[in-house]
Amino acid sequence: MKTFLNIALIVFVSVSLVSCFNKKEPNYQYFPNMYEAVSYDAYEAGSAFPNEQSAMLPAPNTIPRGWQPYDYEDSTEGLLKAKAELKSPLEVNEKNLAVGAHLYTLYCAVCHGDKGDGKGILVEREKFLGIPSYADAGRVINPGGTYHVQTYGLNAMGSYASQTDEKERWQIAMHVMDLKASLLGEPGVLETAKSEQASDSTKINTDKVTGVSAADQTEPK
Repeated sequence: MKTFLNIALIVFVSVSLVSCFNKKEPNYQYFPNMYEAVSYDAYEAGSAFPNEQSAMLPAPNTIPRGWQPYDYEDSTEGLLKAKAELKSPLEVNEKNLAVGAHLYTLYCAVCHGDKGDGKGILVEREKFLGIPSYADAGRVINPGGTYHVQTYGLNAMGSYASQTDEKERWQIAMHVMDLKASLLGEPGVLETAKSEQASDSTKINTDKVTGVSAADQTEPK
């Protein structure tokens, strides 16, 4: 009789525990936060949104945080305008040039070549043909145009705006100008910048000695 009661008790307890099981989710969670994320799930319904639709278009006239509008359109006219007007905001120094060289190796050298001569590995394997050198006669290559082409792409080259941010594209443009100078046998961008700084410093010191100010030089007599 005692054995029967024990068996009956065990069966009753087992049935009581199993009867509350939910087959769609675990009944016992040792660490609930490992199963139930604290953060919102992508595209989940949200009571703060109209029709509980969380995937909505941004508000009109807004821009993503950290992104700066680019006023030059993706056209031949926009490229020419960028070449004529757009100037690099970065200081020409060894750090920016080194970062630009690294990024160029990652994204550009495969087609344009490590030296900028248009002889990248894809060209050598004849995957792409006709990529010109930065030193080819008649080519107008400057920082503004290089930045513009990286932003929108040109011909067979696609845009690199998703892989690089604004600063990185300017750093790459700086390295491109350094490669161009090397191909043409001209001083590099660092040497040119130091020379210009020395020239400006000499001019300022000369003006101080002679007592001639910039206003005196521009004022009509």
